[in-house]
Amino acid sequence: MNQPHPAATGGPAIPPPPPAPAAPISSVPTSSPTSPAAPPAPAASPPASPVAAASDARTTDAELARATEVLRVISEAYSAKMVGQERLRLSLLIALIAGGHILLESVPGLAKTTAASTLADTVRAQFKRIQCTPDLLPSDITGNQIYDAATGSFRTVLGPVHANFVLLDEINRSSAKTQSAMLEAMQEHQTTIGGEVHHLPRPFLVIATQNPIEQEGTYELPEAQMDRFLLKEIVEYPSPAEEFEILSRIDSGVLDPDRHVSSAVTLADIEQLQDIASRVYVDASIRNYIVQLAYVTRNPAPYIGEESARLIKYGASPRASIAFLQASRALALLQGRTHVVPEDIRTLRHLVLRHRVLLTFEADAEGVRSEDIIDLIFAAVPTP
Repeated sequence: MNQPHPAATGGPAIPPPPPAPAAPISSVPTSSPTSPAAPPAPAASPPASPVAAASDARTTDAELARATEVLRVISEAYSAKMVGQERLRLSLLIALIAGGHILLESVPGLAKTTAASTLADTVRAQFKRIQCTPDLLPSDITGNQIYDAATGSFRTVLGPVHANFVLLDEINRSSAKTQSAMLEAMQEHQTTIGGEVHHLPRPFLVIATQNPIEQEGTYELPEAQMDRFLLKEIVEYPSPAEEFEILSRIDSGVLDPDRHVSSAVTLADIEQLQDIASRVYVDASIRNYIVQLAYVTRNPAPYIGEESARLIKYGASPRASIAFLQASRALALLQGRTHVVPEDIRTLRHLVLRHRVLLTFEADAEGVRSEDIIDLIFAAVPTP
């Protein structure tokens, strides 16, 4: 593959491929992404953009302290009603702070709905739950115009998507036509009813769930819909200790599904969090690292070998790079930093790429997961 020289293109440098093809995935351990052979030499970072430098308003220490306090209150309220599921809490908060949407995949009964409603309750947000079924219509989500006989005119009735937190339960049970009704809402934060545009409230967070074990009567999410989710989280079973704690709380009456949490956090605080996160510093070398990773997902053969590359059907779109940028800022804020470090990108790799790096049928037949391929890609790209 011919690689354009960075000086000729003016863009970020792309890492040169390793001198020899990487081993096929079947012979490379994937449990530890740092264990594969040494990656090629780091590529030079592009010069900083003068426009970005001129408009750079860094997050201050006072803002960081305020954000830390707000996040502490949210986390304590979450833990008061949820047992365990700390990874889910972190993913939900990243999506909320970054202003994106999240797709949750798990078997039934792992408190996905409870986690979503608890987070909405914590920040005093309007929460709506939509149970997706094959007969659900787009107008059942966005709203419709109803004829009023008393006035002789049509009036608009807004659908449940017009809320701060929207839970799409078992989204893959709704038809493709109904799923497409969410595209405008998720991307443009608005709906169009009878030719009239209705803006959605801010903040706006879509939390969609899907069940991977019951495929009868389901519709696979199209790639365009998947790409609009900032993150995809796999929710796992609680540990034995956590499950014991759940039973203990139920017996004592502490874990009451109808009990609302009290919180001093408001929607204005969340908007302030989003503003603070948007000014978390991301160095040019980190941005270059993100671009390199996205490039390798689309041109994998020279970096991870032909045998592993043939398992990739499609690489990540530029939305993946944007997702890394936004989510890494949110993660840095959650960890009490005003700047992003390379480890933030590595931490987010599965959340951002598992639904964007699409594999072939051969990969499924061979038991290769997208996470395995993602780990190989991260091992091939040098960390700044």
